[in-house]
Amino acid sequence: MLPNLETIQDDFAFLDDWEDKYRYVIELGRSLPDMPDAEKTAENKVHGCVSQVWLASTVEGADDPVVSFRGDSDAHIVRGLVAIMIAAMSGRKASEIAGFDAAALLKTLGLEDNLTPQRSNGLRAMVARMKDEARAAAEAA
Repeated sequence: MLPNLETIQDDFAFLDDWEDKYRYVIELGRSLPDMPDAEKTAENKVHGCVSQVWLASTVEGADDPVVSFRGDSDAHIVRGLVAIMIAAMSGRKASEIAGFDAAALLKTLGLEDNLTPQRSNGLRAMVARMKDEARAAAEAA
């Protein structure tokens, strides 16, 4: 089961070096629930990632709906990053997701300086996709 964001932040606070953080990100990826193969479609694929990343969402509620995300990746570290972003943004109101500061979270976790440029670009694409889906859900409500 995927831990909540507060638990992830607390766990990262105890890790001193990048190798420990890297292992923890991979562990988070392993705790991410499997995404059904039927959802690993071209429509759910996140463009801009070197690795394959898929995101799907469900929307509940009418006024400022709650958006929940499911995701997966074919790369261990990226799957862990997907898990962190899902823990941070899934199950929140669309307005909260649209205003979420992912860069501040990565800085707090100590990841912003330790990701390759390709992973950073892919992560930005994933966050943008999640925010776009939240904005679309709010507009449709």
